[in-house]
Amino acid sequence: MKDNKKNKIEQPITNPIVIGKIVGAYGVLGWIRIISFTEKSDNMFFYNPYYVIIQSKWKSIYLDKWRLLGKRYIAKIREISNRESAQLLNHCEMIIDKTRLPHLNTDEYYWKDLIGCTVITVKGIFLGNIISMIETTANDVLVVKMYQNKFAGIRNCLIPFLIKRVIKNVDLVIRTVTVDWDPNF
Repeated sequence: MKDNKKNKIEQPITNPIVIGKIVGAYGVLGWIRIISFTEKSDNMFFYNPYYVIIQSKWKSIYLDKWRLLGKRYIAKIREISNRESAQLLNHCEMIIDKTRLPHLNTDEYYWKDLIGCTVITVKGIFLGNIISMIETTANDVLVVKMYQNKFAGIRNCLIPFLIKRVIKNVDLVIRTVTVDWDPNF
């Protein structure tokens, strides 16, 4: 029988959440290119230290400097001083503990908490599961993967995330979102 403890990654944080991704090296002095997953892109730079998983091991990294270059961010990681070392981090997700995120007000939710929730109408009809979110200038929109063969071939449904008007209840404990929405719309 194989010992599974060797294959298990020990993580230094309890509630990991990905807030960005390293997408490549920049220059020859150890800078990296980063994509931010935070609502305001530069918010991700206020969470030192970050964690990355390299060769199945958690490693903490510190960003000493960062700046916007065109539409992308570049950053300098402490103790990395050459391109080769920076390239080893390519495609690594930048992870922090969820407890470090700002506390939300009532009726505010992190998208990552909504994705995967089951959507139910106020009439008790199960529509499907939230697979992603879309940000628009007016409001956010739920992308719901509809349950197969139930709604005349509709695969995905877009539902505006309008609290009280459309979104009647969000229960993150049982992972449901109740909506006032016509499934045939």
